[in-house]
Amino acid sequence: MLKARLRRLARLPLHLALQAAGRVYVPGQQLGDALSIAHKLSDSGIATTLGYFHGMHDSPERIAGISRDIIQAVAELQPRGYLSIKAPALNYDMALIGGLLQATSERGLLAHFDSHEHYTAEQTLACVRQAASLGSPVGLTIPGRWQRSPDDADEVSELGVRVRVVKGEWGDPTAPHLDPRQGYLNVVDRLAGKARQVAIATHDPWLARESLSRLQAAGTDCELELLNGLPRREMLALAREFKVAVRVYIPFGIAWRPYALSKAAQNPRIVWWVLRDACQGVLAKAFRP
Repeated sequence: MLKARLRRLARLPLHLALQAAGRVYVPGQQLGDALSIAHKLSDSGIATTLGYFHGMHDSPERIAGISRDIIQAVAELQPRGYLSIKAPALNYDMALIGGLLQATSERGLLAHFDSHEHYTAEQTLACVRQAASLGSPVGLTIPGRWQRSPDDADEVSELGVRVRVVKGEWGDPTAPHLDPRQGYLNVVDRLAGKARQVAIATHDPWLARESLSRLQAAGTDCELELLNGLPRREMLALAREFKVAVRVYIPFGIAWRPYALSKAAQNPRIVWWVLRDACQGVLAKAFRP
């Protein structure tokens, strides 16, 4: 019986393993799925950012409605949560975005604009400029792999915008060979001593250490931001060493699968962990008294 179960496990298609692994990153389709994790992290003193991954047929109005639900929910968390805004999904509509910014401002929350593909950068930055001009507390994600990013860092520093620095999912077609690590540090150097607050969003221990060192040497307020589902032990130890706060980004929604599968494919260790846990489950059933 044990051999038969193990043979069935070995025939498990890779895409099913990837799908199971993807759920490590994205807890599910509903806000409640993300909140269950957010509350657990909150109990440990870890802040969160929640973002909705919309489907192809979601209208901007529906996405805005779900975002308002997020605002109401994260306002009750301690430490306070942030709302993740995807400006392209809202058609860069400042009427919709403005309504969300008003709701976050009334609750003392921050709305953070995520980065997307390179061609969306200028329109997203235009939304951030308008938000900042209204006095709304906002943040912007700046990818290290874009050639324009150091200049964007200069501008948002002057606007008083919180910045999350990432390596970036999408490359820059104008600079395809730009090294993500070096690009990341180039952005950090532009922000050091100038930005209101910087979130170092990486699970690369060397890069996180180097970035935090440069920011703290310049007296810049900073924190460490991690992605839900990735191992946190080493990064939490680093946060304690530098005495910085930790925040975890938790996505949820209809379109979780493409994102989660791509993340799992980029990190084969996640797939291995899923298969390992499945094997352990088979063995436990086989030898159960």
